[in-house]
Amino acid sequence: MFRGNYRGKQQHTDDFRDVLERGYNNGIEKIIVTAGTLQEAKDALVLARTDPRLFATIGVHPTRCSAEFLSDKEGSAYLQEMVTVARQGKQEGNIVAVGECGLDYDRLEFCDKEIQQKWFAKQLVELAAQVDLPLFLHCRAAGPDMVEILTKHGINKGVVHSFDGSLATMQEMVNLGLSIGINGCSLRTEANLNVVKQIPSDRLLLETDGPWCDVRPSHPGYKYIATTFESVKKAKKWVKGKCVKSRQEP
Repeated sequence: MFRGNYRGKQQHTDDFRDVLERGYNNGIEKIIVTAGTLQEAKDALVLARTDPRLFATIGVHPTRCSAEFLSDKEGSAYLQEMVTVARQGKQEGNIVAVGECGLDYDRLEFCDKEIQQKWFAKQLVELAAQVDLPLFLHCRAAGPDMVEILTKHGINKGVVHSFDGSLATMQEMVNLGLSIGINGCSLRTEANLNVVKQIPSDRLLLETDGPWCDVRPSHPGYKYIATTFESVKKAKKWVKGKCVKSRQEP
């Protein structure tokens, strides 16, 4: 979408550099390009090398574990290549975290719980621990299991991104030493807002999760928006210098 392509259809010219410049002009100093597969990590690493303010992660998203790791039966070759790429990227200073990995019980049609749990644990032990990088964690409807696995493996550095869980889950994760990342998806209900208000300020991170997770007019968090940018309603109506409605930018 930051290249003008929406669901496989080119709607307007590539405005990626414009998106970056808008962020930089509004106080953004660094941007992390998050990966959900090995190939995405490689692509993010290539992109990070083009701009000293861009950085990358490496990891497999929980909903994609079956398709990615099981492509070579036991996943060992895939995981070993991840370690190789992670070490190279860390040495360059371009890969800064392992992720997006974790658990997603909202979308079990893509990958069942047992496979998610197995490969989440493997990424903690055989990737994150090997390259000594913090975690960029995905957690949907899986708070207790996430806390249990992280506790078992002694994890104490990283961020649980796009957090929309309960107060109890948030507090347990903070007690482990983790930070909590919030975006528009974290502000969809009054219950969400009550949790966000209680995140310790020294553990609170703000994120876009672009191009998704915008703060929508139907969300109770919408009333707190203080700054807006000129946008077009439809992607095909895009003109240079304007944002596209619902395409979340940094």
